[in-house]
Amino acid sequence: MFAKTILVLVLLVPMRAAFPLGGLSDVTVFDRSQGVELPVYHQGGRYYVEGQPGNEYEIRLRNQGEGDLLAVVSVDGVNVITGQTASHAQPGYVLEDYQPVHVAGWRKRLSKIARFFFTRLQDSYAARTGRPDHVGVIGVALFQRRVPVQVEPPLSRMPMESSSGAAAVPERRAEEKADDRLGTGHGRIEGSHARYTSFERASDRPAEVIAIYYDSRANLIARGILPEERHGAHSRDPDPFPNTFVPDPPAHVR
Repeated sequence: MFAKTILVLVLLVPMRAAFPLGGLSDVTVFDRSQGVELPVYHQGGRYYVEGQPGNEYEIRLRNQGEGDLLAVVSVDGVNVITGQTASHAQPGYVLEDYQPVHVAGWRKRLSKIARFFFTRLQDSYAARTGRPDHVGVIGVALFQRRVPVQVEPPLSRMPMESSSGAAAVPERRAEEKADDRLGTGHGRIEGSHARYTSFERASDRPAEVIAIYYDSRANLIARGILPEERHGAHSRDPDPFPNTFVPDPPAHVR
């Protein structure tokens, strides 16, 4: 009796993937300097992206359903609209049904922002304003709009992006040197128009909180989130299975 061989093609899912996070709203980090969406790495229940020092970036949000959402956004534990130490109760951006919003910087006024860019911790906006403890995380707290039953109570006013969210923050990592950690700077001024609108939250607690941690490549490698880089032909171990399928042999030379 001959044994049957069954060929099964298995799609291997790598640790690195470029995909949006979140259920109510997609959340991605876009490196504007390179023009690419940053890949997301998952480890220990947390999501990480690699920041390139000096590169500008933006946080891209997209409402995934019907019904407005309020996104309270923080960077390094700081509210991106008010500049205050972040909390869930602060102002945010309103995301209309299925609509995207790009949060590209610290809001200076309704018509201007100071661009986000990756920089050394000591040069980050949070550290320069005396709040370095929560550098290295982007947070988005999402609230659903309350559906009024009879008479609406007075509404709070929230900025709403016309073109183009507080944060879960990590504890300080004792094993890392503060000088080596990556933060977000207060960059060049750029036009970005927003307007005020009204939004009444369905609950004082956010319906969803999304946290994306970021750091330099060297620190992510040191923490085991990215694989260690090897250089040179002799630094790589031989691979007993270097190819997937059998290639054609070279043609005979006569």
